[in-house]
Amino acid sequence: MPKVLISDKLSPAAVAIFKDRGIETDVKTDLDKAGIKAIIGQYDGLAIRSNTKVTADLLSAAANLKVIGRAGIGVDNVDVPAATAKGIVVMNTPFGNSITTAEHAIAMMFALAREIPAADASTQAGKWEKSRFMGVELTGKTLGIIGCGNIGGIVAERGIGLKMKVIAFDPYLTPERAVDLGVEKVELDTLLKRADFITLHTPLTDQTRNILNAASLAKTKKGVRIINCARGGLIVEKDLKDALDSGHVAGVALDVFEEEPAKQNILFGHPKLVATPHLGASTTEAQENVALQVAEQMSDFLIAGAVTNAINSPSITAEEAPRLKPFVALAEELGAFAGQLVASSINAVEIRYVGPVGELKTKALTATLLAGLLKPNMSEVNMVNATHVAKDRGIKVSEIKSDSEGIYDTYMHLTVKGECGTRMVAGTVFSDGKPRIIQVQGIDMEAALAPHMIYVMNDDKPGFIGRLGTLLGENKVNIATFQLGRVDAGKEAIALIGVDGDVTPALIEAIRKIPLVKEAKALVF
Repeated sequence: MPKVLISDKLSPAAVAIFKDRGIETDVKTDLDKAGIKAIIGQYDGLAIRSNTKVTADLLSAAANLKVIGRAGIGVDNVDVPAATAKGIVVMNTPFGNSITTAEHAIAMMFALAREIPAADASTQAGKWEKSRFMGVELTGKTLGIIGCGNIGGIVAERGIGLKMKVIAFDPYLTPERAVDLGVEKVELDTLLKRADFITLHTPLTDQTRNILNAASLAKTKKGVRIINCARGGLIVEKDLKDALDSGHVAGVALDVFEEEPAKQNILFGHPKLVATPHLGASTTEAQENVALQVAEQMSDFLIAGAVTNAINSPSITAEEAPRLKPFVALAEELGAFAGQLVASSINAVEIRYVGPVGELKTKALTATLLAGLLKPNMSEVNMVNATHVAKDRGIKVSEIKSDSEGIYDTYMHLTVKGECGTRMVAGTVFSDGKPRIIQVQGIDMEAALAPHMIYVMNDDKPGFIGRLGTLLGENKVNIATFQLGRVDAGKEAIALIGVDGDVTPALIEAIRKIPLVKEAKALVF
């Protein structure tokens, strides 16, 4: 009989789902990290919210754990790579609290505009300071949304309903989707310059971390008001305090903080701060929805092997798995490859399945590929919700199946079209069951992807490889693999270099300065 540990509070109805399905269930919500680690080896499943921190150290004791279910969207508290390395499926409930979080952002915006918390405290203290609290109207103001995905889109609709002018910065928001929402798509600097209110609805990634800092805050309109109900770490809190102290930022409403639980914070006590303790998803409806959903998903997995809303595994039945598994790996690599090269919005994705691969469950392959494509900028995307997210962003996805052609019996060819132009990459699975890249931007080459790689596009002229190798050597970067391809002698060429260890931004910038280099990027797989 499968056994599940619930270490954060779930509703009684969610607990009942586990038990009714014949799963032995222990509810232990008062354990610290050491307490969970001491007993985790007994369990097949772990159900959590945001309080339990599932670290690599904790997972080292999880000898029997097969699935982790997060009741909610964010999995910042789960070491997903460590779980993946141990073969543990990590599930979330990506859409159960979207409306609730969006509504909280709107509520925070109202509270900020009319100084409701401070006015409430003053009034209940018997002061009746009517002239002290001079608010601002929302009608006619410009609302700037950073991150216009599922939650951001709901906020945009609510903002338009409040007669606000809504502008949005999101590299993955297509012009068509912007029109559907009724928002104006702008660049970040434009949003900072024009917005009266700025609200953040983007995941915390390397690209979005500290997106509001001293430099970006200086570009905002004097008197701007800022709301963050997304993730701590999107704003440099010290820089925000300086902007509040100077009066450049008129007010800020925060539901999330760099360090949580936020028992102390540099912003606490500031008269222009409205703060709540990460309440974005805290409504009765949302908490019940995600709890029931995670219980159903985990039960289905433990009993029937069904995988739903998995962060690190596609939805594949047990019967399909053996044939599909190597092509799933290929699809993820092709998507991740293209996703790291695309730095702007995506309009269309075309996947060609050539030969026998087209006879497999291509919907799972397409979803896996889309997840790999979108994940570099959207950490919450997974193989199950990727298709929905792409549709939500207005990305046109098409599948084409054809008979075998060329020297390879079967392969997958990905074309991504967006504001940056067109990216193309193709790959196949060799007899060893491992994926290989066979073409990039129409240039034939054969390459296995490594954890750390450097992508370089250059003009094919004598001396380039020598300069590149010398630069890598000077920076103590060891080359593991080096694959080349070119259009023709003296024409455009591409190099894929597998290296041992991380590649720094400084090194990539140095490569870009080598004569003949057109493009250089660090890739991580």
